[in-house]
Amino acid sequence: MAFSFPKIYPILDSSFLPAAGRAEFLRRLGKELAEAGVTILQYRNKTGPEAEILADAATLRCAMPPTQVKLILDDRADLVEQAGFDGVHVDAGDASPAEARRILGAERIVGTYGGGVAFLPGILEAPVDYWAVGPVYRTTTKQTDKTPIGPEGVRKMREIAGPDRVLTCAAGITLDTAPLVLAAGASAVAVAAAIFRTAEPAAEFRRWMAKLG
Repeated sequence: MAFSFPKIYPILDSSFLPAAGRAEFLRRLGKELAEAGVTILQYRNKTGPEAEILADAATLRCAMPPTQVKLILDDRADLVEQAGFDGVHVDAGDASPAEARRILGAERIVGTYGGGVAFLPGILEAPVDYWAVGPVYRTTTKQTDKTPIGPEGVRKMREIAGPDRVLTCAAGITLDTAPLVLAAGASAVAVAAAIFRTAEPAAEFRRWMAKLG
């Protein structure tokens, strides 16, 4: 993967978007995030129809220059090219990592869920660019019955994965706990609510950047 993964991986869930003025909100948000220094962003829409996903994707892509920001689509490997996005994140129940790679080719980014207290069987051999690990803490933005693993769980999974694989750690991470997760071996912290439920997400991202570098 030529792309250098940053320490902060923002995840924009569609539940954070307003019902009215959605396109204008997304256009402004995307522009502000790009100006704040975001270099990768995942857009996640678990419930919306295909037309809504593509409309949101088009707005984000126009607001966030492809030379500056890598945009990752959750679940839908089949829509990545149409959306003009740079990659996909697939979990259990979506296309397999191998299928996502087949659809997108070698140049686009493919990420997947790697596991929690232990890696999923064979997942470290999957043809992906990063593995999501967690939940690290309890989360309110994604339904899961998995037990939080905490920084110690991250440390154990880093030992298993080795030093070179990109591990993004997700769920319930705050600005106070992020340094602990990174110190435990995370390559990046994936953050949704802690950034996007604030009044000014771009300003909040800058706060994270200032603390985490």
